[in-house]
Order: sequence, then structure tokens, then C-alpha cells
Amino acid sequence: MANNAANQVDKSVATVMAEYIKAAKIPFIFAYPGDPIIEFMEASRALDIDIVLARREGTAAMMATGYAAATGNIGCVLSTLGPGSTNLVNGVAAANWDRLPMLAISGQIDTAREQYFTHQVVDHKLMFSPVTKWSGRVENGAVGTIMRKALRTATADRPGSVHLTVAEDVFKATAKGGDVRIPPLSNVGTGMRVVRAPGSSADPHKILANAKRPVFLSGIGAVRSGARDAMVALAEKTGIPVVTAPMSKGSFPEDHPLFAGVVDMACQQVMWDFLESADLIISVGFDCVELIKPWSATAPVLHIDSTENSDQIYFADCEMVGSIPMMLDWLREEWKGGTVWNTKEIEAHKTKLRDTYYSGKVAGKLNPTDVVDVVRAAMPKSTVGVSDVGSHKMLIGQGWTTYEPRGLLMTNGLSSMGYGIPAAIAASLTDRSRPVVAMVGDGGFAMAATEVRLAAERKLPIVFVVFVDHSLNRIEIKQMVRGYPSTATKIEDSDLVKMAEAMHCDGARASSIAELERIMAGAVGITRPLVVEARIDPGQYEAQF
Repeated sequence: MANNAANQVDKSVATVMAEYIKAAKIPFIFAYPGDPIIEFMEASRALDIDIVLARREGTAAMMATGYAAATGNIGCVLSTLGPGSTNLVNGVAAANWDRLPMLAISGQIDTAREQYFTHQVVDHKLMFSPVTKWSGRVENGAVGTIMRKALRTATADRPGSVHLTVAEDVFKATAKGGDVRIPPLSNVGTGMRVVRAPGSSADPHKILANAKRPVFLSGIGAVRSGARDAMVALAEKTGIPVVTAPMSKGSFPEDHPLFAGVVDMACQQVMWDFLESADLIISVGFDCVELIKPWSATAPVLHIDSTENSDQIYFADCEMVGSIPMMLDWLREEWKGGTVWNTKEIEAHKTKLRDTYYSGKVAGKLNPTDVVDVVRAAMPKSTVGVSDVGSHKMLIGQGWTTYEPRGLLMTNGLSSMGYGIPAAIAASLTDRSRPVVAMVGDGGFAMAATEVRLAAERKLPIVFVVFVDHSLNRIEIKQMVRGYPSTATKIEDSDLVKMAEAMHCDGARASSIAELERIMAGAVGITRPLVVEARIDPGQYEAQF
């Protein structure tokens, strides 16, 4: 009988890496090509992995980030050496700060020249180590181990980005040990344990039972762990209101009577006043990376998460660590009842929140909240909303009604402009059956506008709504507050309708609620991208922020 080893077919490093990506059920590689990565692109193509050509590496990385946000799975981005790799940094950092699993791969000059050649040679490990969970290098003698470590590191709690460097000659080299074995890629936590501060005998059930005005604060850990149903069941049994963090919108349905708003978006003071009025905050998967303002609530905190309270942004002398749905079910099953909020108090808070949200509207103009309301009303509940960064994000974060997890995608960790368009493209590629709306400012649109041509090429029915106020408003407002003139914060006027048409998209312009309603009435069922130039009055921003 022939020796099994003798029957094995030699495979290149590029082939083995592509097989790992295929086995990890990563359907897309977002890329911009270059010489060193040609072998890997071909190996991936041969395995029917969809290589999506972005218009530059930076937006390719944001697409990988958007894919991970939309699905919870690993996003993959590929670049060449030198400027290709340096262009990746912002998107790789965004995935890391947004707690999203990403595998970033960059080609490099051949090994023999790397130590002395300078043209387009960048030390990837030095560059990516500060913005990733791990920055490694692929060698043909350990490609399987390195790929397993990369995939497991990216998905382990808390998830984030990993960067791998592969020299051109290594991609072509024969891999040693080409068997593909995928490690566990779960990051949701298992089991349950209670951890207490020294000298504390605190019991989670007693803590909850003794509270008269407790509030749930749901974070991105609740989304990762699939805790929505357990959260709803516990809130309904106890009558405790639920506040969410921006990237966890939909972890509790926002049309539910117990939903009490979003922290650190528009109406910040109203939300922090509400948390301050609580006598217990039950933190469920909350991640301090989302805090825009310092934690100011003084109520004691019961920490519930798949990870320990290592950030210490708040103090909790009792931590529940493990499977978030399991721990919420345990609290619900053992709930003995007690006096909690009067429903009228919750309604009074929500009325104040709503009034504050709509404050500053300019009569007869198209206000930012008008755009949010009209677009949300026109689109199905299943629509995936995607928000870029800017003043409009603060209003979308509070006002875009979200019914399920991952129903609104935004970057609120790194909070980088230029996220909205590429993330929307990735979300639409992932599930063409769900409508996708990208809401971006004119500054963010300018950063990634050429990617709408990719959306057109892929026949993605995305609605790109551009909040046009000719300003980098968040910064301009801060200049105004300090009595400074607007310096380097004005965006020149552009005809976005003509731009859309030049890139094989439909375009429309609205300066009033009626015009926007008419445009959005035809937005459902479109067959190619639609760019909506929504000319807003920024006066509401000035009143709000």
C-alpha cells in the first residue's frame, strides 16, 4: 500500500491560505491588487471566493468591517505592499475598535530583499501592531498554525482585527502540512460564574430584587451573544426599562414600550439624567469603547458580560461572566417580583427624549430629523440602515427605529468618516433580499463616493442618502462655540445627481419633506443604486449640539 504522505499533492502557501478562508466560510475578499498577491488572488478565485475590487485599499478595509458588522462573521481584506498596506490602517483599526473580527492580509517584497531593499517596503508588524489584536507573518513551514491562530484570535472575545504579512516568494512556496483544520470560531461565552470584589458577598438576585429603579444598559456584547430574546423576556417579566448603546441598537426592539433610548447619541443629557435617576444599572455586554463622554452615572452596576469588567470604567463589586443569554434567563427564572418603575415615569422620560430630539427644527426647511423620519417611514422594517460619522450620526443613532440586532450599522468605536458607503455595499452583498440604506454626510460621501460605481457594477439596490449642508458640521459647530470663523470646514457644492448618473446610478435631489417623500416612495424595489441629495438646513444641528 502506498504511503499516504507520498500520495499528498504539494500545495502552495497561497492555496492553503485560500482553503482556510473557504473553510472558515468567508465568502468575500475585499481587495485592491498588486504584484505580490496575484498568486493568492488566483488561488482564492479557483475556490469560488468572491474577490471584490474596491476603488482603493482604505474602502476595501471598510467593506470588510461592514461585512463583519452585518453578519458577525470574519471580514477579509487584501492589499499589496507599501502604499497598499498603509492605506489599510484606518479600516483595520476601525474593525479592532468596533470589536469586529477581521483578517487583513498584505503582500510583501520577496524575502531575500526585504531586509535591505527600501522601495515600497514598510515594516508591517510595527505599523499594524498598535491597531490589531495580533500582527503576524506567514511562513511556509507553519502556514496552518498561523492561519488557525489568526482566525481564532480575530474571533476570540473581544473580537477584533488581525494582520498577516506574506512575502511574494512565500505565497508561491510549497506549504508544509497542508491539512486544513478550522478552530472554534465562537465568541459568545459559555457557562456562567459570579465574580465578586474582595470582601463582597453580593448576590445577583438580591441586588436585582432590592432595586426600585433599575435600568438595563445593553451593549455590543449582547448583539454578539444573540441575547435579544432573553433580554426581552427578562425586561417584560421585571418591567425594567432598557437603554442601548449605539452599536447595539436592535439588541432590544425599539418599538417596545420598555425601550428607553440610546446613550451617547443625540439628547445625551436626557439619557444620562435617566441613568442617573436609576438606583441600579444592569450592564449587559456594554463596552466602554462606545462612550463618547465619560461615565457619569453614580448608581451601582451589576456587570453581565462574556468578559470580566477589566476596563473599570465603572465599578461593579459583582460580575456575572459567561453566556449572556444563559445569565439573563437565570435571572428571569429566579425573579421573585418587586417594585420597579411606574410606567408613567418611563413614558414621561420618553416624551422628554422625543421633544428634545425634535428641538431646533427650522420651519419650512428640510431638517436632519425630517430626513431620518421620511427615510425610515418609507423603508420596510427589515431594512439595514448604515450610518456614516458626523452630526447626522448622532440623530440617526437616537432616531432611526431599529427592530433587530444588526439592523443599523455604524462605527462608534474608532468612529471614522468614510465608513457608510463601503459598509452599505458589504451589507447589500451579504444579503440582497434586505433593503439597505446608507445615510452619509457630504463630507463622508466625498471620501468614498467612487465606490458607488462598484455598487452599480454589482447591481446592488442601495439607497445612498446624502445629508448635504456643505459643512464638516461637527467641527464647524465647535469653531462657532469658541468664536472662531469656519476654517477648513466648508464643503464645496457639487451636483450629486449628475455624479450618480456618471457612475451608472440613479440620482435625485430633495430640498423639502414633500420632495423627499416623493423620491423615497419609489425607493423600495429599485434595481440599481439610488443617490439622494438631501439638501438640509443645519440649524437643527446648531440647536442640538
